[in-house]
Amino acid sequence: MKLMVRNFTSLIALLVSTGCGPKASSDAGKVPAARGKLFAVSFQTMNNPFFVDLNEGLKKVIEARGDRLVTLDAQFNSLKQKNDVSDVLQQQPAAIFINPVNWEGVRGTLIEAKRRSVPVVIVDAPVEDADLVLTQVASDNVEAGRLAARALAEVNPKAKIGIIHYSVNKACIDRVAGFTEVAKTFPGMVLLSTQDVKGTSEATRPVMRDLLARYPELDAVFPINDPGAIGCVSAIEAAGRAGKVTVVTVDGSREAAQFILDGRIHSTSAQFPKEIGKLAAEAAYDHLAGKTVPKEIKVPVKLVTKANAQEFLK
Repeated sequence: MKLMVRNFTSLIALLVSTGCGPKASSDAGKVPAARGKLFAVSFQTMNNPFFVDLNEGLKKVIEARGDRLVTLDAQFNSLKQKNDVSDVLQQQPAAIFINPVNWEGVRGTLIEAKRRSVPVVIVDAPVEDADLVLTQVASDNVEAGRLAARALAEVNPKAKIGIIHYSVNKACIDRVAGFTEVAKTFPGMVLLSTQDVKGTSEATRPVMRDLLARYPELDAVFPINDPGAIGCVSAIEAAGRAGKVTVVTVDGSREAAQFILDGRIHSTSAQFPKEIGKLAAEAAYDHLAGKTVPKEIKVPVKLVTKANAQEFLK
């Protein structure tokens, strides 16, 4: 029997040394072991500098504590977002952050997270079912819309306006609500059309081109974010209407700040995505430490014009 044990031990050693058995420990060391708590975030899109910065705000807090963040891109697809989050919930993360594609359609995902006792922090775009989430951290989007309308009124109180909306997103709903609230106080302002489209440059460009063709009198546009505004500018310039259509928007990205300095966009209501990410991560850690977290955390916004655009290029 002893002889058999010795022979079996020798065989295992031979298999390991010749690569036929488990890999040697030096190879395994190339893949670091997972350490710390797991967090995950699902964004409606990562094709927007705003969400890249928000992600950085989250990562900075989480990684400073020795934990890790998995970032998921829903690509404006509600079903993909649902499946992505469902997959990560299988790993029982400490918390998840969601920037919902559809503020009502995300309910099923929130119910699943609650069933698994995984706290959810909503970032940037609030959801309808606030009772299903730990907290919602977002800009004051209504005020962002108000700022845009006031800025437009200063240069064109009789503007003939087009709005480029994205109505499945609560942040956009709030921005348009704030904008129209203020616009209605100026009797000379006229809303010609509201169009619904994903907030990307590529999606917005043809919609703006169509608006310019249908409404020759249009001389102002309010796209709900900076990428949409840049798509509008592209269409306006291609139509030979540069300088004749005032563009006011929301986000405060570096690219929009440069467009403002170049005279191609009038103004943008700046959000502070890194601050949103920081506050969201801190709220999750406070909850995990047993502290009380407010159900809503609003981050102030600031109007960016030529007077202060330079500071937003940093």
